[in-house]
Amino acid sequence: MMYPFMTLNDDTEITHSEMKSDGHVKVFIETPDIKDGFHNAICWLPEYKWENIHGYSESEIQYFKKLIRNNAHLILEFSQEGGILNATAV
Repeated sequence: MMYPFMTLNDDTEITHSEMKSDGHVKVFIETPDIKDGFHNAICWLPEYKWENIHGYSESEIQYFKKLIRNNAHLILEFSQEGGILNATAV
């Protein structure tokens, strides 16, 4: 199951999985692109292991690395609570 986390102004979607039994969380980044269809990348928390990077420039990946690092505590928390929508339900 993947949960929405953030949508950026360029329609980049950032989603994350539930926390696996081993403590890992998959973060998936995807940006629509007219020429290529989609650019995407995966980051595994808590190690910040990046894989399957397609279509992004080095500067874009550096931006995403900083963004994920700055929000990892929230992603890890939400991954244990069924995503941001369940974590913030009243």
